[in-house]
Amino acid sequence: MSVTTAHKILIATAIGFFLVYALWELAEYSRSGDTQALAWSAAGTTAAVGLAIYLRRFIRSLGAS
Repeated sequence: MSVTTAHKILIATAIGFFLVYALWELAEYSRSGDTQALAWSAAGTTAAVGLAIYLRRFIRSLGAS
């Protein structure tokens, strides 16, 4: 396995974990109404989107070289 393949797998896994975390915090918000849980859910979603953008650009850069 190459380093770039391992990097893509790790980033994709991190995206998945951030999405699961965001959903978990959203469920906590709907259960308790705690706005801090909603803020953490938004932070997890933002991190997942940021990593997805990075992964897409990383994959595109591999094709350009």
